[in-house]
Amino acid sequence: MNEIFVIFGKKGVFFLKMYARPCVYKKDFVSLQSHFMFMDELIRHTGVVERVEGELAHVQIVQTSACSACKARSMCMSSESQTKEMDVIMLEPMQVGDKVEVEVRERLAWKAVLLAYILPFIVMLAIIAVLDFATEWSEAVVGTLSLCGIALYYLGLSVFKHRLQKQFVFTARKI
Repeated sequence: MNEIFVIFGKKGVFFLKMYARPCVYKKDFVSLQSHFMFMDELIRHTGVVERVEGELAHVQIVQTSACSACKARSMCMSSESQTKEMDVIMLEPMQVGDKVEVEVRERLAWKAVLLAYILPFIVMLAIIAVLDFATEWSEAVVGTLSLCGIALYYLGLSVFKHRLQKQFVFTARKI
C-alpha cells in the first residue's frame, strides 16, 4: 500500500511516501512537481515602459476585454479596456517606450485573491455568526460590526503592505 503525504512547512515542502516500512522524506520541490504534475504557471501581460528608476520599471498595461478586441465594437457600444500601471523588476536593461512582457506566478495571483476577497468574506461571516449567536443585538448592529471588522482587516493589510509587496514580485522582459 503506497500513500503519499505532502507537508508544506516554513522551511520547505516535505514529500513523504508511506510504505509498509518506515517513511522516507524528501525536501525537494522538483520531486514534488514531477510526482504531482504541479507546475507553477506564469501569468503574462504585455505593456509599455513609461519610466525607469534603477532596477525598477514603471509599466503601463492595457487590459482589454473580449469585446474591445472585436471588429464590430464600433457598432456595439460595449467595448471596454482598462489601463493599469505597475512597478516591475527588470530582467534586462530597458528604456522608455520599450514593449515588455510582465510576468507573475499564478500562485501569487491566487494568494492575492485569497487575501483580498476570500479571507474578508470569512471574517465577515465569522463575526456575524458569533455576534448573532452570542448576543441579542439587532441585525443592523451585527451587520455594522461585521463591516467594521472587514475595515479592520483591510487596515491590517495596509499595515503589512511593505511585507506583502516583497512577496508579490512582478518581472518584465523585452518583447
